[in-house]
Amino acid sequence: MIKVFAPAKINLTLHVTGMRSDGYHILDSLVVFVDVGDQIAAEIADETHLSVTGPFAKGVPTDDTNLVVKAAKTLDFLMALTLDKRLPPSSGIGGGSADAAATLRAGLRLGASYAGDDQVLTLGADVPVCLASKSTRMRGVGDVLQPLKLPALHLVLINPRVEVSTPDVFRRLESKDNAPMPDDLPRWPDSLAFTDWLGTQRNDLQDPAAALAPEIAAVLNALEQSTGAVMARMSGSGATCFAIYADRSTAETAAAQLSQSNPWWWVKAASTLPA
Repeated sequence: MIKVFAPAKINLTLHVTGMRSDGYHILDSLVVFVDVGDQIAAEIADETHLSVTGPFAKGVPTDDTNLVVKAAKTLDFLMALTLDKRLPPSSGIGGGSADAAATLRAGLRLGASYAGDDQVLTLGADVPVCLASKSTRMRGVGDVLQPLKLPALHLVLINPRVEVSTPDVFRRLESKDNAPMPDDLPRWPDSLAFTDWLGTQRNDLQDPAAALAPEIAAVLNALEQSTGAVMARMSGSGATCFAIYADRSTAETAAAQLSQSNPWWWVKAASTLPA
């Protein structure tokens, strides 16, 4: 049996720059991965089946509707899989996509053949970037990936335990043709310079998501007011939000205070994974 970590994906930016004729949205997003996530355990078996454990196991399907099972079948490789579900569902931090990517990595380590980029993309727009799990500028429909070297970041992640439907958020987005990030991104000497620049960018889905789930505004306000927070923003289509801090110790202190004040929220301190 092997175990593969499925790190949470954080959209530091998410610019919606257009929509294709087939209905897929065109994005320009800066993505990082952190040391908080799910885990896939896998071993070769006579048939593919999935079991789910962990604090968010309740209600997670174990049939072909789960991306983990779909990923295994994309590889055409029989595995017994266990998903340790520690990320909240439908939370805008790529949990399902990260799990699918971890399943692909597990299968490859056990001897499966790579299914190919086109097949991986059929699992979802975020699966290719999660397969790499490195800081990346992600454009198009998730098919144009540019690895980046970013300063180390220390964050607090908060999910108010509210699930937000991504299609509903996109439907509420008034403008589908917004400005992308600059073609040539600057070089940032440190995390402070990077965070200053990050504050000039956007998540175009933040306001539509907050209109659907007012709890998002409450989370953002709590993060902005927390001790040491440099900036706060929503990740992906929500409802998870993040704030950036100068160091891990400050982030952990803020996480402890926020968790104590709001015990019904999912609160985690996190740091970006090294390149």
